Amino acid sequence: MAGAAKSCCQYVEAVQILRRISERCRCFEDKLPSYYLLSQRSALIIFLTQGRVVDAYDTCSFVLLQLGETIPDLVAFDDVKTMAKDTLTMYEEVDDDDWLERKMEDETFHTKLQFYTSIAYSSFFCKSYSLLVYFTCKAVQLSLQKGICEHTPLSLLQFTGVVANNDNAVLRIAKNALSLQERFDVAAQVPELYNNFYGRFAWRFEPFQVCVNNLRRGFEIGFSSGNNDMGLQCAFQLIKTNIFSGSNLKSLLNEIDYYLHFFKIFQIARGINVLVIFRETVSVLIDKGQATSIEAKAAFEDLNDPGNRLRGVLYFHQAIQAYWSGYTERCQYYIGKYMSVIGQDVRLSTFQMEFYHGLNSIDKWRGKNSFKCREIVRKSISAMKEAAANSDWNFTNKLCLLEAERQSLSYNHSQAIASYDASITSARKSGFIHEQGLACEKAGFYHKRYGDVCKAAEYFKQARECYEEWGSSMKVDFIQGELSNVQILVNSELARRGQ
Repeated sequence: MAGAAKSCCQYVEAVQILRRISERCRCFEDKLPSYYLLSQRSALIIFLTQGRVVDAYDTCSFVLLQLGETIPDLVAFDDVKTMAKDTLTMYEEVDDDDWLERKMEDETFHTKLQFYTSIAYSSFFCKSYSLLVYFTCKAVQLSLQKGICEHTPLSLLQFTGVVANNDNAVLRIAKNALSLQERFDVAAQVPELYNNFYGRFAWRFEPFQVCVNNLRRGFEIGFSSGNNDMGLQCAFQLIKTNIFSGSNLKSLLNEIDYYLHFFKIFQIARGINVLVIFRETVSVLIDKGQATSIEAKAAFEDLNDPGNRLRGVLYFHQAIQAYWSGYTERCQYYIGKYMSVIGQDVRLSTFQMEFYHGLNSIDKWRGKNSFKCREIVRKSISAMKEAAANSDWNFTNKLCLLEAERQSLSYNHSQAIASYDASITSARKSGFIHEQGLACEKAGFYHKRYGDVCKAAEYFKQARECYEEWGSSMKVDFIQGELSNVQILVNSELARRGQ
């Protein structure tokens, strides 16, 4: 009955039923299924809206204590750093062929692992990062010591977040996790597994479009299996990745409205807030919101509160909107705000922000011999080189464009032209129509400054075609204005030559 209520999105009723079951059952083992459902994401949705997210954490804590595990109140950051390092060492020392064949026999360990993955997730919302790392490491250590089970894939994918700076480890762990899903009956976990992998880490190795397709599959499987909450998490991640992949903006706006409808039905206020800011960004990119905006606005509460996890989302989108709208100072301000909140965390939005930070800094300080600008661009290029080493598809075009802009500052004409063209070619190959247009636009401005107005006109025409395909009338209008001005210069040049 609780499962049926959950599948119908009657989350409050499902939680009430599960509480009655846990109160009436006498045997601890009989209560475990209800305890687990009370610790899952759907229960967290209710607890979040009621300001009682700690209830899910306490449920997991109670069960693990009953199973003989230790749940610390606090863990020192240095201690969990050591724990994470030791866990990774344990992982690196096992032989995949041997370990992946060794199944966990004792059902008690299955249950422990199940609740460790849940408590790790709930601790993200109500406890310290140190505790999240602690529980994640405990889960992986349990599988390494006792063997694998149906809960091992999720624990491994959670662990990739702990060792995110180690590319080789992340790739190996993720591959093992996804291979294990085929060994166990984990169909119900697919949305959560896909959300963790394709939504959080696959962008480092897989094309953005592959991530989007698999996240959409996670959404569809989630809804068809009654796992609606994780299906919606996949929807959120695919919208974010789709923006970066250069998907047609008008189609993307329709897709956001489609998912926003579900978030409203399920009354997930936090999800609605995030999707509304995504929608606002897409609306700005289309036409500055003139004909595509809606009345609903995102609410981000106290932006001075360090515990407000939505601050980074707001600052990121404000920076993106400002960059594409040509507001250089505003963009620089919000990039600074974003970096101060997020730092150098390994996530897709941070690498995207590094890319825009480099380009925007060049626009801001062009013509000035600024050490600060050179340092920002150096860091941006370094970040893109690191990313392109893992995914040529996703990041080489960005690296080439930053290199082109840096060469343009030094008046290295041949190197600049080669890098602009390389960026255009790479973006076209990867299907990033928006960044292909951006590279054409930057090349057009470079040729205009260089005095070759005919070449500038050629690149601006290419940029206009790309922006038309992207669906951004805002950028089409901007480029058309530049093209009209350049065409006057071209006509004057042709008249001067007598042509």
